Amino acid sequence: MLLLTGIIPVIITRGIILRYYEKNAVSSRNSDLSIQCNILSNYLLSSGYLDGNMSDEVNAEIEQMANLYDGRVIIIDRDFRAVKDTYGIYESKIIISEDVLKAFSSGESSSGYDAPNHYVEVVTPVLDTNTGEGCGVIIACASTDSLMATIDALRRNALLLEVIITIIIIAISIICSRLLMRPFDRVTQAINKIEAGYEQEVIDVKGYTEMESIVGALNQLLSRMKKLDDSRQEFVSNVSHELKTPLASMKVLADSLITMGDGATSEMYREFMEDITHEIDRENSIITDLLSLVKMDKTAGTLNIKEVDINEMTEAILKRLKPLADQSGIELIFESVRPVKAEVDEVKLTLAVSNLIENAIKYNNPNGWVRVMLDADHQFFLITVTDSGIGIPAEAQDHVFERFYRVDKSHSREIGGTGLGLAIARSAVIMHRGAIKVSSLEGQGTEFALRIPLTYITPATK
Repeated sequence: MLLLTGIIPVIITRGIILRYYEKNAVSSRNSDLSIQCNILSNYLLSSGYLDGNMSDEVNAEIEQMANLYDGRVIIIDRDFRAVKDTYGIYESKIIISEDVLKAFSSGESSSGYDAPNHYVEVVTPVLDTNTGEGCGVIIACASTDSLMATIDALRRNALLLEVIITIIIIAISIICSRLLMRPFDRVTQAINKIEAGYEQEVIDVKGYTEMESIVGALNQLLSRMKKLDDSRQEFVSNVSHELKTPLASMKVLADSLITMGDGATSEMYREFMEDITHEIDRENSIITDLLSLVKMDKTAGTLNIKEVDINEMTEAILKRLKPLADQSGIELIFESVRPVKAEVDEVKLTLAVSNLIENAIKYNNPNGWVRVMLDADHQFFLITVTDSGIGIPAEAQDHVFERFYRVDKSHSREIGGTGLGLAIARSAVIMHRGAIKVSSLEGQGTEFALRIPLTYITPATK
C-alpha cells in the first residue's frame, strides 16, 4: 500500500507537470510568433513590400525573424502568390490553403501546433489600415526543437528523481513492513511453541493497539482451550474411574466366592450374586448415559423436530416415574398454567426432564414432594422442577452440570447415580437453543428451570 500510494502519485505528477510545461511553452512560442508577425505586417505595409517594393532591408528583417525562431517565413500577396519564402521553395507559386483563405476572408489570425514534426505555425493577415482589406498573408513557422530538448532534459531529471523517490519509498516500505510484522512474528513463534507442546499460560507481545487486541483475543482463546483440555483430561479420568469401580467390586465379590469354595452357603452365594448383578446394572447405567452424551454431541444438528404437546409429554413422564416416587413416599405435583405446544425433539427433551424429576425424587427427603410447573409466553415455555430435598451447597451449584460431578459422592453411590444426568439434561436444552438454571438452599430444596423457545431456531449455516 505504501508503494502504491507513494509511487503512483509521483508518476502521475511527473506526467502532469511535463504536459503542463509543454503546453505553456508552445502557447508562449505561439504568442511570441504572433507578435512578431504583427510587427512584420505593419513593416510590410509601411514599406510597400506587397506592392512590389521588395527592398533588401525588408528581406533582411524577414530572414532575421526566420533565423530567430529557427523556422520559416512565407509572404503571400493578394493574388495568393508567394512573393517571399525564406526556404526559397514556394516563391512565385500560388498557395491556397484553408488558413490562408480564412485570413483573407475574415481577417483573423490562426495558429497550430504540429507535435510530431515539432513546430508551431501562425497565419497572420496583412490588413490595409485604411480600408481593412487583406493585402496579403504571413505564414510563419517556428521550430520547437529547443523546447523539446528542454522537456526531454526535464523528463530525464524527473525520471531520475522518480527512481530516487521509488528507492526511498521501497526502503521505507521494507522498514515499516518489518516493524509492523515483528509483533506478528512473535505471536507466530508463540503459537508454534504451543503447537509443539510447550505450555504457555499467556502470549505476551507488545505492539500497536490492533496487535494488543489480537493478542488479547488469542489469550482468551488459549485460556478457553486450556480449560477445555483440563475438562477433557478430568472427564477421561472420571470415566476411567467410574467404569473401573464396578469392575473392581465385582472382582472382589468373585474372588471372595472362589476363596470360600465349598464352604459358602447358598444364601451367601445368592447375596454375592445379587451384589454382582447390582454392579453390572450400575456399569450398564454408566455406559448408557455416556452413549447418550456422545450421541447428543454428534447429532446436535440432526434433531427430530416436530410439534409436541408439552402438557401431555410432562404428564407421561410423571406417570412413568410415579412408582419410583411411591417407594419413598414422594408426592408428585404437576401444575400447568396453560396448554403449551412447541417445536422440539420429544425424545431428547423427555430425557432431560426425566433426569431432572428423577434426581428430585432420588435426592429428596422421605415423604417429601416434587412440584413440576409448566408455563409459557409468546416466545418461550418454562418448565420448573422444585423439590423439598437435601439441597445443593452454594459452592457446588456452578459445577452440577459437569460430567461425573457429584455433590455427595457417598450418597450418590447409595442411590445409583452416575453423575451424568444433569450433563445430559443441559446438552439437550442447549441443542434446543434454550437455557437451564439451578437455584438451591442447602437442606431446604432445589429448583431447576428450563427455558426453551416455542419455535425451534434453525442454526445459521456458514
